[in-house]
Parts: sequence; structure tokens; C-alpha cells
Amino acid sequence: MVPCYTVTNITVSVPEEVYRAARISAAEKGSSVSALVAGYLRSLSDRDAEFARLEAQWQEVRSQISKDFKASDNLSRDELHDRAARRAEDDEARKRAVH
Repeated sequence: MVPCYTVTNITVSVPEEVYRAARISAAEKGSSVSALVAGYLRSLSDRDAEFARLEAQWQEVRSQISKDFKASDNLSRDELHDRAARRAEDDEARKRAVH
């Protein structure tokens, strides 16, 4: 079965050197300038859809973080530095144990 869809013709004005380069590129790909332009326009639509999908995903992650994250869960400055100091002491102890 062949898909049925409506095709709309458009007219695009480009400088002669752009058209010539497009014809060469199309010939190298075994295609036509019209097919190259249609593919490009299709890719714009695909990019917009992908952007919308990623934006929705980002919003979902952001809302989840907002629900799960509480400022009271943060370490205080002193706790943060104590933890770093303890980690450094543990690393030193491991190095001494290996040697």
C-alpha cells in the first residue's frame, strides 16, 4: 500500500551559486534539489518536536527535584568541611596501610 499525502509546491529564491552547489550536492547523493529542501524542512519539524520532548522531560525532572529536595537536607558549611577532612584522613590511613 502506498501512503497518500498532499504535496504543496513552494518557490524558493536563492543565488545562482547556491542553486548550482545544491544541484551538485543532490547529484552526488543521487537525489534532487527538491528532495534536499524537503529533507531539510522535515528536519526542522523533527528538531522542533525533539526540543518540545526534551523541554517536557526537563520540566518533569525539575518538578520532581522541587518535590524531593529540601534546603534542610543540605549540610552546613562546618559539616561539609568536617566530612572532607575525615575523607582526607581516611585516604591517608589507607595509604599508610598499603605501604
